Amino acid sequence: MGFKCGIVGLPNVGKSTLFNALTNSSKAQAENFPFCTIDPNIGIVPVPDDRLNKLSEISKSKKKINTTISFVDIAGLVKGASKGEGLGNKFLSHIREVDAIIHMIRCFDSADIQNVNASVDPIRDLEIIETEMMLADIESLQKRLDKKNKKNINEKMQKILENALERLNNGQDLSELVNELDERVINQTGLLSIKPKIYVCNVDEKSVNSGNNYTNDFIKKFGSNNTIIISADIENQINHFEIEEKKNYMNMIELKETGLNKLISKGYSILNLETFFTSGPEETRAWTIKKNCNAPAAAGEIHTDFEKGFIRAETVSYEDFVKNGGWLNSKNNGNMRLEGKDYVVKDGDVLNFRFNT
Repeated sequence: MGFKCGIVGLPNVGKSTLFNALTNSSKAQAENFPFCTIDPNIGIVPVPDDRLNKLSEISKSKKKINTTISFVDIAGLVKGASKGEGLGNKFLSHIREVDAIIHMIRCFDSADIQNVNASVDPIRDLEIIETEMMLADIESLQKRLDKKNKKNINEKMQKILENALERLNNGQDLSELVNELDERVINQTGLLSIKPKIYVCNVDEKSVNSGNNYTNDFIKKFGSNNTIIISADIENQINHFEIEEKKNYMNMIELKETGLNKLISKGYSILNLETFFTSGPEETRAWTIKKNCNAPAAAGEIHTDFEKGFIRAETVSYEDFVKNGGWLNSKNNGNMRLEGKDYVVKDGDVLNFRFNT
């Protein structure tokens, strides 16, 4: 399934620079003036996974296909966006389409890069963006709960939306509401305020490993669980290097992990995702699924017919597949299992589905 992340923030915080780095492209303009990005840019990036390379090698596959992550570079928002200020509601609507929101936060000083506010204050900047999302949600909820629109909502959803509106009007966050609902219902609400969030503190080169006063204050208030520190400029630089140059440069500045890998890891964590594989002579492929996904639902990621006609799944753990050198020895050595409809797929499982059409 992959997943889609929207990169949001105030103008000139480094969104487009990060997008270019993550997608290793120059699709997104990165200029020193507000509202440079007008239409959202979308980049689809393969998710690096060394396990995929090993499986492909063992199976002597003709093709190797990574699962993907999509990044959407959304135009800079400003205070009053929910009421049409700046580029307004058009861009708030793009956020509704993503699985998770990457809040890009400026945590560096620079006389050369214009700041939309008089000072650098990451806590204030985040609160501006989240307030605009909350106001947009309130407006959306009021419209949906208007008498003429209520007839299109079932009673259960109406109560959920009324509960959400009451909480937002009282300045409460929606975390408790999220805990009470399943993901399918949450998605049906279309609310921005309850989307999973990753906070990206964009720093200068000297702060990339240890952070700075801005990141320390930010983490003190919002915590470290969903916060990562990245230098968009460094990410942009290293993505123009060849593999060996990239390794050498990262070693030189003591950068242990790329921003892309940090984001993927954090995204998989907050969205409760994991990976299973299919592997054979034709192709080895990675597939993204939700944790605790049963075998038929995993099969449905490949094709709906696989889920409808599911019989069983031939299953080998990644470790056993590698140890045995592929399917045949895994089966001969008793490491291949036949799993039924109730089997919960594990991260790294190598699966072959049997089904009726």
